[in-house]
Amino acid sequence: MLRWLALLSLILPLPARAADVLTLPSGQKAVLIEALTNIPGSDGLAVRYRFLAPAIARDTGTIDADTAGTDMDWLCNTYALPRLPLNGPQPAEIIISMSDLNVPFGEDHPEATQFFNSYSIEDGKCHWEIF
Repeated sequence: MLRWLALLSLILPLPARAADVLTLPSGQKAVLIEALTNIPGSDGLAVRYRFLAPAIARDTGTIDADTAGTDMDWLCNTYALPRLPLNGPQPAEIIISMSDLNVPFGEDHPEATQFFNSYSIEDGKCHWEIF
């Protein structure tokens, strides 16, 4: 675990702390890169959670797109939903993204493997939407 945190500290601009490392249902480790709030979504306000997940790397990773999708569903329901604001404008959409490299938001990086899922919020749960 300490070796993994040391590696992340070289990749991430954020200080890595043990509390930042999430173990997902697949067993892969992920770290929140950033949360972007009050951004335009397809149906109003959206919140975007961006995660570093090295195990999705196309050449060396152990997690495929379907498994990453299941992990993103879990991140939406157990990580993102509890962090939504209690007051003020509520997002209509949550976007969860994973990347094997820390790519700045909005930038293209051909070597990076990135997955994105969009969710509507209904009855206190995330519902996957076609992006």
